[in-house]
Amino acid sequence: MTRLGFLGVIARLLLWAFLLCLAVVVIYPLLWMLLNGFKTNAEIFGNPFALPSHWGFDSYQKAWNRGVSNYLTTSVLVTVTSTVATVFVSAWAAYGLARVDIPFGKVVTGVILGGLMLAPSVALVPLVKMFQSMGLYNSFWALLILYTAFRVPFTTFLIRAYMLDLPREVDEAAEMDGCGRWTAFWRITLPMCKPIIVSTVLLHILFAWNEYLFAMVFTSGAGVQTLPVGLMSLMSKHGTEFPVVFAGMTIAAVPVVLLFFFGQRYIVRGLADGVGK
Repeated sequence: MTRLGFLGVIARLLLWAFLLCLAVVVIYPLLWMLLNGFKTNAEIFGNPFALPSHWGFDSYQKAWNRGVSNYLTTSVLVTVTSTVATVFVSAWAAYGLARVDIPFGKVVTGVILGGLMLAPSVALVPLVKMFQSMGLYNSFWALLILYTAFRVPFTTFLIRAYMLDLPREVDEAAEMDGCGRWTAFWRITLPMCKPIIVSTVLLHILFAWNEYLFAMVFTSGAGVQTLPVGLMSLMSKHGTEFPVVFAGMTIAAVPVVLLFFFGQRYIVRGLADGVGK
């Protein structure tokens, strides 16, 4: 074996060792949280790194009955509706900015992208007063509007960057065939943007599922609280029952972990194609 070949083998071994260590760092906390949901308080404090002595689902059932089921339902509802609204509005806006010659298009693009620089915490006070006056405070609609409004600039930026690289000849051919703007957008341009659409859907789901600030400020009733706020409430009410808390955290984490596991290649591909262009 030549010296260069030997160095290549060493480099690959070091890379695999690094990736293995990285996987342990990421997976072990999740596994530890999952296992602690099967333990008792005495086992957690006695030996937190040991396996449970009894593999029962009592803590998971308690967490589910103490509000996690309601928090999960609300999170799913808010996440799905805000994802659909955000991606649709952003895709339609990106189509107008990238494929249609509208007046002051660059100015409109700058205004939309300027929304990326607005920190949510800065707008909390006026938003609270506005939603209270509109009767939307402490409701599902408050989260739907906020999640959509604050994610549209970023999502529009990604989809527009992808659309800019699509061939213009496609639009011309669709126009010659008698397609209107809406038909061309829905049947031609949108299917061509599938990679970036899937990426933006997954990114918005991760955002909406884990968002805490808006959910904490704009929801105070148990019926409209999402999982992040609900888990904090669970910890404050049952903080001494750590297995129940860990069980609730595991239930909240499982959907996102599965989503990221099966959709990570779409996220990487869509972002590489969109931002890279």
